[in-house]
Amino acid sequence: MKRTYFASDFHLGVDARLTSREREKQLVRWLEHIRGDAAAIYLLGDVFDFWFEYRTVVPKGFVRLLGKLAELRDQGIPIYFFTGNHDMWMFRYFEEELDIPIWRKPRLVDIGGKKFYLGHGDGLGPGDHGYKFIKRVFAHPWAQWLYARLHPNFALPFARYWSANSRASHGDADRLFLGEEQEWLIAYIREKMHEIPADYFVFGHRHLPIDFPLDAEGRRRYVNLGEWLYSNSYAVFDGENLRLEFFENEEGRVYP
Repeated sequence: MKRTYFASDFHLGVDARLTSREREKQLVRWLEHIRGDAAAIYLLGDVFDFWFEYRTVVPKGFVRLLGKLAELRDQGIPIYFFTGNHDMWMFRYFEEELDIPIWRKPRLVDIGGKKFYLGHGDGLGPGDHGYKFIKRVFAHPWAQWLYARLHPNFALPFARYWSANSRASHGDADRLFLGEEQEWLIAYIREKMHEIPADYFVFGHRHLPIDFPLDAEGRRRYVNLGEWLYSNSYAVFDGENLRLEFFENEEGRVYP
């Protein structure tokens, strides 16, 4: 039976429970584990803790993951990449070198007769106006052009420092389910679900494995993919059901 896999928030480039290199090797093991029955793989952003493509230069490292993705694509497995807030400066490298399309906004996808609304999840829902403003600035071509004028020896360490501070500012909030009224992605979905005919709303960014029913029957659901800094969580769709699973983590927990 072929299955569709969804994962996000690897944050390669920063250490957590494992070092970045150990986590990269773990991700390669996961990709090898799912290779045999994968109909498609969707990566929903923040694969890297920071990424910026110069015209002829990309960040050092990650060759094990890039090589495995290339191998799977050469085998004919479709892979799709949604940019996140940490790797929003992804341009043409994945498309040209790995044949992996880059999507920058959420989109509705039909998989096996079910409708999936997929995206990273950053900048959605109420509040967080400061981040939404900064995202608009960073997404502007002039900001990208100016940043590209900086030498990589300065630009990349500076960006990684900024990224680490941004992640640390969330504190323990990423590890707690805030309740239906406080979860901003649930608020966003509640507002949009009447105009978006999705069975599943699947996002990353939240860093918490969440499976939340949106109606009394549980036919429509919000699923957050969690992260690989600690949880190693991902989602799998077998043609009938979508469920969250954990790789090399027997203590993984799905919220609420």
